[in-house]
Amino acid sequence: MSRHYNIPIFIPEAACPHRCIFCHQQNITEQRKQPSIGDVITIVERHLATIPEGSVTEIAFFGGNFTGLSIPQQTAYLQSVQHFLREGKVAAIRCSTRPDYIDNQIVELLLSFGVKMVELGAQSFDDEVLKASGRGHSADDIYRAVSILNKYRMPFGLQMMTGLPSDTPEKARQTAQEIVRLHAENTRIYPCLVIRNTVLEQLYHNQLYQPQTMEEAVALCAELVAFFEQHRIKILRVGLHRSEGFDSGETLVAGPYHPSFNELVESCLWKNELEKHIRFGISENIRIQVPKGASGLASGHRRCNRKWLEQHFKTVRFIENESLTERTCHVDYC
Repeated sequence: MSRHYNIPIFIPEAACPHRCIFCHQQNITEQRKQPSIGDVITIVERHLATIPEGSVTEIAFFGGNFTGLSIPQQTAYLQSVQHFLREGKVAAIRCSTRPDYIDNQIVELLLSFGVKMVELGAQSFDDEVLKASGRGHSADDIYRAVSILNKYRMPFGLQMMTGLPSDTPEKARQTAQEIVRLHAENTRIYPCLVIRNTVLEQLYHNQLYQPQTMEEAVALCAELVAFFEQHRIKILRVGLHRSEGFDSGETLVAGPYHPSFNELVESCLWKNELEKHIRFGISENIRIQVPKGASGLASGHRRCNRKWLEQHFKTVRFIENESLTERTCHVDYC
């Protein structure tokens, strides 16, 4: 099966009509300026030089609000990468944008240049959350955008965030349910972080906003991942990309950031699965069969699941079994 690669072109905060209270794209992406046409070509060529042959590669215009750019700007960016499409070096183009910047003209333009996926930053389907977060659009704008994309048969994804102002786990679950109901092809799940030089930072320091704890964010994201997997929604990412500014604390004030956040979520999912099958107190030794390649994931981030089990069993062994699939296990006591 061919591996998929995105070549990310970040356009930080370009054309965003609102500064969401949690957002500071320059600090998140560590990119301070909008890329020129020459920059775009250089970025694509640099990535193509490292991507294995036979891979499925897409150019992805991320950050900001791509369809909020002027038509000439959008056209210039899309035109600059057309020769990569014609030469078969990339399979398609994708972009991320705001739900309130989708209309018939925009979608027709995107389709004409080979865009095959639009990711909408929905973040939440709760109007109270959207208003408190300074999004500048409503849930109705998300529904309208999806309707237009469906009319043109343009595939789409819906991104969501957890822990936003006025958000609750139940509201996050309802957002996930809407993403499934609307038949999004994919999603991304981002816990809200308090980034330096944002309105959210001011609210945090004034004790008007409290971010999720790491434990809360991991548990909720694990629940959402399981829900999306159950409904066959592809999960492109859980948690923000690792950032030097985040790691050093230079740009991160507070919130559930971890450089291996997705691994923490996967560890939680595996612990949840193990708890369904393991019986304690019947043996000193346990052997757990897991799918091929999953022993490290089942053992957990920094062996957290293994350490948990070692509190109850004298010996703990993870054995890989090629007949098992996905996140399944078989437990033996000996």
